[in-house]
Amino acid sequence: MLRLLLIINCTVSFLASAAAQPPQLRAGAYAQDITPQKFPISVNGGFNDRQAVSAHDPLHARCLVIESQGVKVALVVVDSCMIPRDILDAAKALAEKTTQIPARNILISATHTHSAPTVAAVFQSEPDKDYVQFLTNKIAEGIDKANKRLAPAKLAWGVAEEPNQVFNRRWRMKPGVKNLDPFGRDTDQVKMNPPRMSPDLLEPAGPTDPTVTVLSLRTADDQPLAIFANYSLHYVGDMPPLSADYFGVFADLMGTKLQAGKDFVGMLSNGTSGDVNNINFKAEAPKAKPGERSRVVADAVATAAMKAINKKEHTNQATLKSATTEIELGVRKPNAQDVQRAKAILAKAQGRELRGAEEVYARETVLLQDYPERVRVPLQVLQVGEAAIVAIPCETFAEIGLSLKKKSPLATTCVVSLANGYYGYLPTPQQHQLGGYETWRARSSFLEVEASTKIERAVMDLIRELRQEK
Repeated sequence: MLRLLLIINCTVSFLASAAAQPPQLRAGAYAQDITPQKFPISVNGGFNDRQAVSAHDPLHARCLVIESQGVKVALVVVDSCMIPRDILDAAKALAEKTTQIPARNILISATHTHSAPTVAAVFQSEPDKDYVQFLTNKIAEGIDKANKRLAPAKLAWGVAEEPNQVFNRRWRMKPGVKNLDPFGRDTDQVKMNPPRMSPDLLEPAGPTDPTVTVLSLRTADDQPLAIFANYSLHYVGDMPPLSADYFGVFADLMGTKLQAGKDFVGMLSNGTSGDVNNINFKAEAPKAKPGERSRVVADAVATAAMKAINKKEHTNQATLKSATTEIELGVRKPNAQDVQRAKAILAKAQGRELRGAEEVYARETVLLQDYPERVRVPLQVLQVGEAAIVAIPCETFAEIGLSLKKKSPLATTCVVSLANGYYGYLPTPQQHQLGGYETWRARSSFLEVEASTKIERAVMDLIRELRQEK
């Protein structure tokens, strides 16, 4: 009897101790292939449409699911230029049905590779309906597969810098330099992607963000499981379509550098790079073979990512939270005079492909007249441990990301652009005053001038909301 009582007492003590321990963190990751199955297919990212007849390298929707204390969140990075909200909402709804992960806990972003199939109608590129449906299903399928791989895991956050691969692409021009926009005005004070080493260059119009922010996931026995990284570089663009650009090279390099197994998933999200690219306008263009520049940039960013997580202590306990909101923003619509001028330009080009900025933006002007006066823009903040992941559905300028990081009370904050939808460029009001390509009214830039101020305010409200939750 005494022996039985001792066994019962030990069992009760063990169960009580186990109950007192918070549930361990779990994670699962999967790289879902989203390469189209039929060609040719439209590729956007330029004034004129391109048709890809093959894939240079595979495209993926890289999916990560994390679970802690009964809460699940999903992070997805898609090799696409930009993805409209309706596609992502549909993918989230499908994923929620199969995984029970609430749609509000799912963050899906586009990398902004300019060599992926068109899914957002911008300039002269139109999406293929079959590929849109294919992509929607594959994103949801990838989240489901990542969810099915959930297993005990550990995580850590790290931050490093790689300042040598980012350059502000908007340059102030010297006084007196003629700088026409496509609407017949010469009021722009800056030029996007000016001629390299031009004597007319004065100074960059804004900063860059050199930060490489990294969320590292390991298995319970300390094997690499996944990396979710964030870097504020537009893209590189030295590989033929279809291509994941340097984002895909980074994913492969991280697996190699970590000596990871075949199921490891590397992910690189696009930060606040609306006005940032990889061109040093004060230097000559280096000679390089196709893809060489992407490998150089990816290796530099991957090296910084390794530095960020080197010797970081991974934990199997982390708080997961999500906060979302929608804010209503005005649309910069053309007036009757703008539309009349645009129609006259298009009439002269009737029957052929549009050429040059004036003709392309004339078409954008006509299309924008049918836009609503106001749009609802989704914003999201995920808290993973002591870090915040901010999702903004725009091509966000670097100074906005820098401002949010400075204001955030969390230990680490990264801002993901082109997330949960596509609402064009997001300059600050001050950058709107300077003009330039990113401010030109089109389906690629239509939000009100004060949009960034209102978005930044709403994001900070979401971060404070998360911090106040028990």
